[in-house]
Amino acid sequence: MANHIEEAKSGRASCRTCKQTIAKGELRLGVEVASQFSDATVQWHHLPCAAEKLPAELKEGLASYDGAVPDRAALDAAMADSIAKGHAKPGGFPYVDHAPTGRAKCMQCSEPIAKGTIRVAVEREIETGGMATKGAGYMHPGCVKAHPLELAGGLADLVSGVRANSRLPEPELAAAITAIEAGPAA
Repeated sequence: MANHIEEAKSGRASCRTCKQTIAKGELRLGVEVASQFSDATVQWHHLPCAAEKLPAELKEGLASYDGAVPDRAALDAAMADSIAKGHAKPGGFPYVDHAPTGRAKCMQCSEPIAKGTIRVAVEREIETGGMATKGAGYMHPGCVKAHPLELAGGLADLVSGVRANSRLPEPELAAAITAIEAGPAA
């Protein structure tokens, strides 16, 4: 099923981005996500909301949609603007983004990651009580090389995943990848 566009069958679904109801007959983007209760569930989004926060997913949905899309030029412009400004949500793990707060600590050096600085997010297993779940772990770009990576391809796989999943503008993404590959500063 993946990411797809369809007309809303009823007026009951809400957009996961803006929390407003999606009117019956209005085009909506369905994004398939894993949940703890099932293999996949679908989250619905207004197309303009998805253009701002989920441009890669919307682009995939538009590519497979056969019907006419009202205001297609405006959606394309909003997707390009979102990517250029770095507002889009990441596409999965691993990715790089700007730290929204200063609360996260680096998994490698245990130092706080300052608000607004570039951080690398990787998926890790988190034990809570008697249960284990998966969640995000964060590192400074320079600390990634020193951290024991649990990826089959090591650093090369991480860098290719960062390239595919990150939504930062190209100059910032290139700088982050350079810092990841360089490793810790001496």
